[in-house]
Amino acid sequence: MKQVKKPVFFIVFILIAVFTYFAIMGFSTYYGDIQTVHIRGVKDIRWGIDIRGGVDVTFTPSEDAVDVTNDDLDGARSIIETRMVEKNITDYEIYVDQNSKRIICRFPWQSDDDSFDPEQAVKELGETAMLSFRMGYSGDLASGQTYEDLELVLTGADVARAQAGYQREQGGDLEYIVSLTLHDSGKEAFKDATTRAKDSGERISIWMDDLEISAPTVSAVIADGQATISGNFDAESAKALADKINGGSLPFKLVTDSFSTISPTLGTGARDAMALAGIIAFCLISVLMIAMYRLPGVMAVISLAGQVAGTFAAITGFFAFNDSFTMTIPGIAGIILAVGMGVDANVITNERIKEELRAGKTIDGALYIGFKRAFSAIFDGNITMLIIAVILMGAFGTPDSWCAIILTPIFTWFGVSTAGSIYAFGYTLAVGVVLNFLFGILTTRLMTMSLSRFRIFRNPALYGGKKKTAGGVGNAE
Repeated sequence: MKQVKKPVFFIVFILIAVFTYFAIMGFSTYYGDIQTVHIRGVKDIRWGIDIRGGVDVTFTPSEDAVDVTNDDLDGARSIIETRMVEKNITDYEIYVDQNSKRIICRFPWQSDDDSFDPEQAVKELGETAMLSFRMGYSGDLASGQTYEDLELVLTGADVARAQAGYQREQGGDLEYIVSLTLHDSGKEAFKDATTRAKDSGERISIWMDDLEISAPTVSAVIADGQATISGNFDAESAKALADKINGGSLPFKLVTDSFSTISPTLGTGARDAMALAGIIAFCLISVLMIAMYRLPGVMAVISLAGQVAGTFAAITGFFAFNDSFTMTIPGIAGIILAVGMGVDANVITNERIKEELRAGKTIDGALYIGFKRAFSAIFDGNITMLIIAVILMGAFGTPDSWCAIILTPIFTWFGVSTAGSIYAFGYTLAVGVVLNFLFGILTTRLMTMSLSRFRIFRNPALYGGKKKTAGGVGNAE
């Protein structure tokens, strides 16, 4: 057996302690009254609508709408997103269910907002968007003027289709663009507008309601109704602009299929109660683990703290490769369940170690065999739970999530059922299982075997065995 060196415990312990501190407390700097968040902590968690309160609404095309395509639905989603930003609602969830032609929208409101009218907000989100092309752009507006003071060139009804694509520049590089195809009703007006804009150097701006979404310069006269918008686009921003233009020219209106609100007071109370229960449970479990398993119990508590911190980090967007996640009450339940699995993993391991010590094994031999025999049982239980978590994320997550894509052959038989709160349970459970392998198995093993190298920790009683009465140090088997 390869021995773990003495300094390993201190290295692992310091890493877990530092990581836990920053994952919980975060790190921010201030320049005057301006705060810059470098590392998000627990206080920066985005709470879901079941905790902060908010709106859950499903839109569908009106009954007179025919031949609604997936691109049309994407365009409508883009319109709703634009209106969310206009209302300063940035913490929203919008999903498109292409099978049943639905757009599911969820967004919370601030807990201290007493004037929020959810029905009016839903009505404004579902109204047909007003897309317009106008001479000039926002920089030409004087104080007190609005976009309506700019000359109207085209409306959304004059646009047949917008499509993102790319073209090759003279230097050979690819440039992302947005191609426009106009109806006959807009060709002559656009020809006249581009002629005047080219001669005068004006821009032709594109507006969604009263929000300017693009203001390209005109480099050529467009006479055939085929225009190209170029600029500093990447693939994503070009697709976003095309979706907004298509959404603004949709020939159908959205109707509310279902609508519900959730009280923020009940959600906040449930969150605080579950958080308090989780803290109390963690403290009681820590005392019980230390009392039953002594030194390995202390190592287990340290690892469990790292596991909880890792879960918070996965939620807040601590890691650069992972975006922040909206936490719901079932998500908190997933964290508690994952911690319980972490405790179970340490119990199984420590019981195996105690059995080996009682069978007469030395400390080194008992640790090695105990960790080895416990791994298979821990692995089986965690893999089973991970599979369940992935199924929950695939069944109740967004249709374009990687879990849903993997399980598409199964779920196409049942349709999509997006439910963010259940998805949060699967997410925190899956994260907890992965972290259990890292902290509950690896770090616990490294710290325990590292401490066992110190003479002061060579007493079998510290590991659940009988008290050592004779001198000597056990050897590894």
